[in-house]
Amino acid sequence: MTTVEVVVVGAIAIAALWAVTFGQRLPKALRERACQGRAWRRAFPDAPKGDIREFLAMVASAFMFAQNQRLKLGPNDQLLQIYRARYPVENWPDALELETLSQSMRNRYGVDLAAVWHDQVTLGELFGTRRQRGNDA
Repeated sequence: MTTVEVVVVGAIAIAALWAVTFGQRLPKALRERACQGRAWRRAFPDAPKGDIREFLAMVASAFMFAQNQRLKLGPNDQLLQIYRARYPVENWPDALELETLSQSMRNRYGVDLAAVWHDQVTLGELFGTRRQRGNDA
């Protein structure tokens, strides 16, 4: 095996170990806070609870978080901050969470994540965009 192959196999093994170890857990700051259901209801008073939970289930699934933790995610949480909390080391191999979420948004709601993306995009902004596009369809 060449050095490059050893490095690639090692990186894959480390990424797999990381996913198994931390894959079902929210980052500590999010995990330790209270349910964010009220914050979602304040931000989107007309949105059915089921719509909010469905959206959060999609986000949790993309990031491989346990579904019972999805309501710890709030409307003001920045997507990139969640990602960086999950992968604090720059250029660390990831599990394609953002790509998975982008595909899910496109398939489920017809929203192109790249079209609405900016570095501070929040979950609330994404939810609002998908509701607006969903109502147009």
